[in-house]
Amino acid sequence: MTEGNVVDGQHYVRTADGIVGQVDARAVPRYAGIGTFARLPQRHDVEDHDVAVVGVPFDSGVTYRPGARFGPSAIRQASRLLKPYHPALDVSPFAAAQVVDAGDIAANPFDIAAAVDQIREGVLGLLTRPEQRVVLLGGDHTIALPALQAMNQVHGPVALVHFDAHLDTWDTYFGAPCTHGTPFRRASEQGLLVKDRSAHVGIRGSLYDRADLLEDAELGFTVVHCRDIDRIGVDGVIERMRERVGDHPVYVSIDIDVLDPAFAPGTGTPEIGGMTSRELVAVLRAMRGLRIVGADVVEVSPAYDHAEVTAVAAANLAYELVTLMADR
Repeated sequence: MTEGNVVDGQHYVRTADGIVGQVDARAVPRYAGIGTFARLPQRHDVEDHDVAVVGVPFDSGVTYRPGARFGPSAIRQASRLLKPYHPALDVSPFAAAQVVDAGDIAANPFDIAAAVDQIREGVLGLLTRPEQRVVLLGGDHTIALPALQAMNQVHGPVALVHFDAHLDTWDTYFGAPCTHGTPFRRASEQGLLVKDRSAHVGIRGSLYDRADLLEDAELGFTVVHCRDIDRIGVDGVIERMRERVGDHPVYVSIDIDVLDPAFAPGTGTPEIGGMTSRELVAVLRAMRGLRIVGADVVEVSPAYDHAEVTAVAAANLAYELVTLMADR
């Protein structure tokens, strides 16, 4: 890696083949300078990109504590410490692929249907060729629906690996068909998912009725409950997850509340008994080799966070996803 051009006063590191990486921490301290994800170049700073990280500051679909609209900026701030080499996977993601921060998709905060259209078109604008990948920083989980709609236009139906405390396959909430609790029912109904090739991981907590689980199964999902992890361990979760998705293109959706509140207090609907950050990272790293076409990290609500605990977790999870995408 060598220092490349100085763009807008930022000392970006550039590879021999022209890939622009992070701002060089040896020239600009990590707490200074550009506030993009991992201090990566902005989309307009490079000619093309392989992986785009994009913020979606939208939380009009929440049903309890709001504030996830401020998630993207908090995650970006917490990502300043991320470094260019991933030792566990032996990958330098920002040298293996051109990764950029594509800014934020502006979405209507008063009209959910209009916001869904805007988010879908914003994601499609980052997928000008099938090889490109996108990681969305939420925002609430409503944004997964338009992301999946965009993926469908490029890749057709995909398998879904959904990390969450909640199923998010409810029908409506106060008559609203599109909220952060309904995206995967709508995705199933719209044919965006490969039938019987999707999994929820980390589910726990109370439900409205036993029928919630039965209807979820009818929609084509399997569930790895958090209580299962005590019995089958992380390796068992990995085996069930990989067997479920097979060789289909995969979309990964991470609601930060899949983590126990001890590891992610800053979220809108916390549930006790969740995964540890180490367990979740282990499952993600085991997805190496899968054809991950898109992903999101959602429901970070900074107002309830402490010492950036939740934002740091989210930033590192996004880094794991970017690394998996760059590795391919």
